[in-house]
Amino acid sequence: MLVTLIYIPIITLIIININLLIFKNVELYKSFKFIGVSFDKLIKIINILSINITLSYSLYIWIKYPTLNNLYPSNSWMEGYNILNMPLVILSIFILLISILTIWYTNVNINLICIIILFLETCLTGAFLCNNILIFLFLFEASSIPIYILILYCGSDRKERLKSAYYFMFFTLYGSISLLLAIINNFGVEQIELFMDINSENLTKIIWILLFITFAVKIPLFPVHVWLPYAHVEASTATSILLAAIMLKLGGYGMIKFMIASLNININIYFKNFAIWICIIGCVYGSLVAIRQIDLKRQIAFTSIAHMSFSTIGIWTLNDTGIKGMVYLMLSHGLTSAILFYKIGIISSRYHTRSVLAISGLSASMPIFSSIFLFASLANVGFPGTSGFIPEFLIITAAIKAIPLIIIFLIFGMVLTTAGSFLVLLRILFGNNKYIINIDINKLEMIICLIIIIPIIIIGLLDILDSSI
Repeated sequence: MLVTLIYIPIITLIIININLLIFKNVELYKSFKFIGVSFDKLIKIINILSINITLSYSLYIWIKYPTLNNLYPSNSWMEGYNILNMPLVILSIFILLISILTIWYTNVNINLICIIILFLETCLTGAFLCNNILIFLFLFEASSIPIYILILYCGSDRKERLKSAYYFMFFTLYGSISLLLAIINNFGVEQIELFMDINSENLTKIIWILLFITFAVKIPLFPVHVWLPYAHVEASTATSILLAAIMLKLGGYGMIKFMIASLNININIYFKNFAIWICIIGCVYGSLVAIRQIDLKRQIAFTSIAHMSFSTIGIWTLNDTGIKGMVYLMLSHGLTSAILFYKIGIISSRYHTRSVLAISGLSASMPIFSSIFLFASLANVGFPGTSGFIPEFLIITAAIKAIPLIIIFLIFGMVLTTAGSFLVLLRILFGNNKYIINIDINKLEMIICLIIIIPIIIIGLLDILDSSI
């Protein structure tokens, strides 16, 4: 049943490629009309229909058959968890839909984009559902290729995009080598249980370090975070949404499934404090650096580093409360980062700059945009009633139980993140209006914003009402 979620994008990918081969003749391509719809628009419609079918089916599976989500080793303390796999699959498909909508009226090569989106959907769905660690490694690595292509060929016009694309592939590739070495060290690749039967304590420690490096690069945690700001600055809006909302979640998912659930609990306890303090450093560092950024994309990128570091603390508390908080915060960050990067893309398209110093007074010229941007910023810092409030509370509660002293650093990091977000917000929304552009968001932009806002509110309200979490 779960395999069907992978078959749908593969079948759609085959259909689109067959159509591209049929219409390889340029004149036939230009003259093609299907009920008044051009070939490019038809490809977009096919892609969106495919994604919507997959999204609907995944929601049906998650609600109707919750036991299908128990994809953990039979002797793991996490056996029976059903809050991780399908929610991340649903988030991935949902964000892919948003990405297609953001490029609806752009001049990018839509055929290339649609093929990349479907390939990425196949890789992400397979990675979030598979049990075989070697297949996970393959899909984990393959999912980086579409992002690399999007940065390289659909990014900014500056030469720096080459550097950012190479940074992205360098860190991702060499991070994945650590996972491959961990598999080779244990001489087995059958199931995720392969790490649970290791008798050598020293070998287990080596495997833990290799796995931690692999997933820390993808999250990313300090000090292997340097690729993320470069990638975001040079990427297009759709690529930044994919990168922040989906790709970073592979690291957190890998830590839970292949470290917390698959390694001996004693080795995780041994490294627990080390992992938590790495996350604390990343949270504080990301918040401090975000405050001094003048490029809006770099500011959100460093805020993402701080948020993902904060959410990873929940994993290494090694209790149900912290891990649940981490999963819900990953979902929340996926939604809030998507809408923030989309709003920055709108600003860039209107003002042709992302500099905080060049933009101000948007509340007077773009009131609807400003209201949505204010809401997105509040949701990003975990305002009560939004999707990030309860998860942050759960992580703080679990972290204090693990290391009581940590509350000082957590509060410091959260205050810095909030201060940085609102300083930028006040500057661009309520400053002196230097360049008046009275072009507020259009209907499509409003629809995309509402599609993201509604789940943020619904999840936030459900979290408050659901006392079980």
